[in-house]
Amino acid sequence: MPNSGVSTKTEPTKPPLVYSKFETELRVRPDDIDMYQHVHSSRYMDYVLAARFDQMEHSYQMPMSEFTKLGYGWFMATARMNFKNPLELGDRFVVRTWIEQFTLIGVKVQFQIVRLANQKLSCDGWFDYVLVSLDTGRAARIPASIRSKYSV
Repeated sequence: MPNSGVSTKTEPTKPPLVYSKFETELRVRPDDIDMYQHVHSSRYMDYVLAARFDQMEHSYQMPMSEFTKLGYGWFMATARMNFKNPLELGDRFVVRTWIEQFTLIGVKVQFQIVRLANQKLSCDGWFDYVLVSLDTGRAARIPASIRSKYSV
């Protein structure tokens, strides 16, 4: 059979990395409510940040204080938030987060906020964080030890 020039060999592909998803339960407080009687959009970012700090300590076993001791901090470079169903006063909800991918200097963290009473998605999206040196204020490569801790 003549060679058509099309290769029938397929290159083996690596499966995509899948990182653990962690959840933190929170409750809407009176000061979270806006004039429309539901949670103000800015509070959803606060919820994700609160959950991440909790998860850094309890799920990854490396709280933010460890980063600062090592001379690092995290800078939020990009935020994408999709608002679906508003949360209201007293609602209990779960903030679910996971690392979607690592780069040399940062991570993409996906999130979902789900109302517990009816399991409806209130908000989802992602944040791109860049590791920065607290001494210089510039981006820093993520050390292997940190990457390893957060690759669960």
